[in-house]
Amino acid sequence: MVVARELRFGTAGVPDSTPQTSTLAALKHVHDLGLDGLEVEFVRGVKIGSETAGQIRDRAAALGLQLSVHAPYYINLNSPEPGKRIQSQDHLLRSARMAALMGARSVVFHAGYYGLQSPEKTMAAVRKELRDVVSVIRSERLPVTLRVETMGKRSQFGSLDECLTLCQDVDDLAPCLDFSHIHARGEVRANAYLDFHRIFKKVEKRLGAAALKDIHIHVSGIEYGDKGEIRHLNLPDADFRYDEWVGVLKDLDLAGLVICESPDREVDAVMLKRLYRSYRRKG
Repeated sequence: MVVARELRFGTAGVPDSTPQTSTLAALKHVHDLGLDGLEVEFVRGVKIGSETAGQIRDRAAALGLQLSVHAPYYINLNSPEPGKRIQSQDHLLRSARMAALMGARSVVFHAGYYGLQSPEKTMAAVRKELRDVVSVIRSERLPVTLRVETMGKRSQFGSLDECLTLCQDVDDLAPCLDFSHIHARGEVRANAYLDFHRIFKKVEKRLGAAALKDIHIHVSGIEYGDKGEIRHLNLPDADFRYDEWVGVLKDLDLAGLVICESPDREVDAVMLKRLYRSYRRKG
């Protein structure tokens, strides 16, 4: 299992330019592009078998790639239907078990929707469900970390403060900081150097300095409106000030994994890594 001691850059899923549409092919392709990470997308379900998972683990280790996974989109830990909450727990546990077999350290997930509930009641419901899931992960000794993602639509549970509070309340839970979502949601200023710096320092204050040395980040350009996120864009086509954002990554000396979710994700991921390296060289 590859553990980051630096900031690594990768793509969300198989890049479109990969010769074959498979995770195994994508590993070599992202490595050849000069990237050093990949997030395996289980967003439509956990459809990889244990044999393939072992092959992915071995190939990623041989190439020095850090892996994460994204759990299915179907998760809603605040569903009014008990059956859907149980299914949501099962999606998380299946993702965690497969992540462990693949050598992936992080399982990113969307927690759910407010629905007709208040933010406070939603927080209580999500917290209860996650404590149950974490208890099973501990009992099975799975070497993975669940990461609750900051969400871009205001109808979704997952503001920056909600995610940080949840991580304080639930042991062994960490955030996935999606800066495109934070920017689109509009509840926190997130589009200038000082904004980005302030967000990371808030994470440090709430979760400790170690959180900035094992950070997990999603980024892309984004189109948004009054209700938040509309769709992802390539970084050069959006208003997100990624050059200032990269400057903060360098200045705070973060370590962890940056996953690019742009439509042309491998193009933007390579661009971000090159920009980050150029800032590092300049000091």
